[in-house]
Amino acid sequence: MGKGKIFQCSENAVASCALVVNNGGVVVYPTDTIYGIGCDPYNDLAVKRIFTIKGRSEKKPLPILTYSMQDAERIVSLGRTGRMLAERYWPGALTIVAPTIDRRISPRVMAGSSSLAVRIPANNCILLLLSHCKYLVGTSANLSGNRTLKSTQEVLDSGLEGYDALLDGGTVEKGIESTIVSVEGKPKILREGAIKSKEISHLIGPI
Repeated sequence: MGKGKIFQCSENAVASCALVVNNGGVVVYPTDTIYGIGCDPYNDLAVKRIFTIKGRSEKKPLPILTYSMQDAERIVSLGRTGRMLAERYWPGALTIVAPTIDRRISPRVMAGSSSLAVRIPANNCILLLLSHCKYLVGTSANLSGNRTLKSTQEVLDSGLEGYDALLDGGTVEKGIESTIVSVEGKPKILREGAIKSKEISHLIGPI
């Protein structure tokens, strides 16, 4: 399938990558945690490509990265707890799973669920891209089951192919995936990552 064009993170490069996304393409990009791969979550064919590129089961939902709290609340219902978590940790390494309110998003993203996983990443390069696109599928840029990647070189060496562009933002800080919290019903941790469970329970109570 081959690898896409590499862009060094700059305003012009980001604008080019935004054009790729808006035209139904797939882009690899840096976040504050790991390198991610994404597309327009409203474009069903583009979302299907993400599953194919990663070799990921279509039964597993995909997270969405967004630019602002207002943008997040246009696609999910955060509720009081979700808003409290978002105000404390966004931009940052917390993904919040909440009920979907935007039915135009590709059903492949939700994989049969009625909820969406959303996050605002704390990385200037991806935030600049999100300022153009508003929403991006935000899954890890690795072959499914392989380790997560934290630099452009690691992406190039990983065997990942079939994407249209790679936005080079250097080596990312954490190299650890985000923590995922569900706020559907009683809040629960679905994955502990860069933010520890005890820190979250200290904020919102026992989970």
